[in-house]
Amino acid sequence: MIKTISIIALVLALFMTVSVKQDSQTPEPKENSVVSDISKTPNSPETTETNETTETSNSKTIDLSNQGLKQIPSSVFNKTDTEKLDVSNNMLDGAIQAEIRHLSNLKILDASNNNMTGVPAEIGQLQTLEVLNLSNNQLTGLPYELGNLKNLKTLNLSGNQYSTQDLGIISNNLPSTVNIIVD
Repeated sequence: MIKTISIIALVLALFMTVSVKQDSQTPEPKENSVVSDISKTPNSPETTETNETTETSNSKTIDLSNQGLKQIPSSVFNKTDTEKLDVSNNMLDGAIQAEIRHLSNLKILDASNNNMTGVPAEIGQLQTLEVLNLSNNQLTGLPYELGNLKNLKTLNLSGNQYSTQDLGIISNNLPSTVNIIVD
């Protein structure tokens, strides 16, 4: 009986040692795969910033999607080399801050699925912007400055109550190849 208990204890100890050793050999994240350089402080309206900025060799992406944000953290606008900004599926209201104009290398802006009621005219200064997704917000008007986006390829406005008159004026100034998605 004592011999059986000793064998069971030995097997359990061996099992625990192997299990702990496997846990300690979990691979470290690859360098440059995810860089945490924007801190997140939960439940703080002034600093509800994200915990992930993804950088790849070909582009710079800031992914702030699904963070419960009411506005874009001001630190984002200091990252002027950003090429993609995803602020989708948050609680953004009003309009994106005018400081968006500082993201002069921005190619993709996804602000879909929020509560935004407006778009700042300063978006028209983003000369490298190719994709602008404003779908499923509460937009009622559009700034004519969107017509300045000469490199725009896709403009998604579906799920909004914008003025078709505004869109007509804007689309007359956009390249004829722009894919404008509406309801």
